[in-house]
Amino acid sequence: MMKYLYPCDIKGTEENGEGFVVTFPDINEAITGGFTFRDSLILAEDCLVVALEGYIVLERELPIPSPYQKGQELLTVQPVIAAQLDLYTAMREQSITVPELAKRLGIGEADAAKLVSLDYCTPIGEVAKALKAVGCDLAVAERPA
Repeated sequence: MMKYLYPCDIKGTEENGEGFVVTFPDINEAITGGFTFRDSLILAEDCLVVALEGYIVLERELPIPSPYQKGQELLTVQPVIAAQLDLYTAMREQSITVPELAKRLGIGEADAAKLVSLDYCTPIGEVAKALKAVGCDLAVAERPA
């Protein structure tokens, strides 16, 4: 099972019968919607990442996904974002600051901060190096669709 596989609820709006609202039971801050079910799912993926970035900015523990319930959709983050979330979690658990990460990697603090910021298109190889610097290895696995 994927570590960052979050259930969401997609409900049709009741006001005029058009559109959908998406909420995440584990992330109260994540609310979005769209005119079609498909658009709502696409926007929900972005909303999930933005909400998780908020946890990082506020230096909060990431929410643990609850079990899937019938009628929910399951959304996950892209692999590079999952790796960044793992890096953030490892740093948090070990009380490693961004300046300390920068020192371990021999890079500037701004570049180290980008490694845990979900706002940047960080190459997966750079995140893998950072994970190694905090004592972790990047592992990728496939699962049946």
